[in-house]
Amino acid sequence: RQPLCTRPLGERLCSAEEATAGSGTYTRHGFIFSSLAGCLEKRGEESGLPVVSVVRDAESQLLPDVGAVVTCKVCGINSRFAKVHILYVGSTPLKSTFRGTIRKEDIRATEKDKVEVYKSFRPGDIVLAKVISLGDAQSNYLLSTAENELGVVVARSEAGVQMVPISWCEMQCPRTHTKDFRKVARVQPQFLQT
Repeated sequence: RQPLCTRPLGERLCSAEEATAGSGTYTRHGFIFSSLAGCLEKRGEESGLPVVSVVRDAESQLLPDVGAVVTCKVCGINSRFAKVHILYVGSTPLKSTFRGTIRKEDIRATEKDKVEVYKSFRPGDIVLAKVISLGDAQSNYLLSTAENELGVVVARSEAGVQMVPISWCEMQCPRTHTKDFRKVARVQPQFLQT
């Protein structure tokens, strides 16, 4: 096991015919890519192909992983998806920003065909979401808010006041009493960022 130099996230490591994908890697289009930044390790296996894995450096960046709950900020919406910046993985702040996408069909678990992105999120909202697939170097993480605990946790009204959830699909401005549609998270205490 000889550790080699640090590899960036999403780097193409080798052909899938030359090795088996180990931890910290994924296979796509016949090649093995790193799914995290860290040291490349190649281990010989008696059965034939060596196993390629990427091991995170102790000091290196924590990365969103499939299944992780992340806190993100909505930076743009259109009719098909919301674009977000991922700020936290669990309760750990990220050193650099990762981009994510919440597609219309991943916003909620029921009546997916009736979902409207602009009635679920607005730019500036803070959202709790789950990573459903890793991006590569060029693309985004795909995120879902389909569970009850996931969705908008902080939203500001047009008056600039933090809104209060009044149902699973609405928030209200305490100053103007204006109601806005949102995909509201039923927040569990361990995810609240103070």
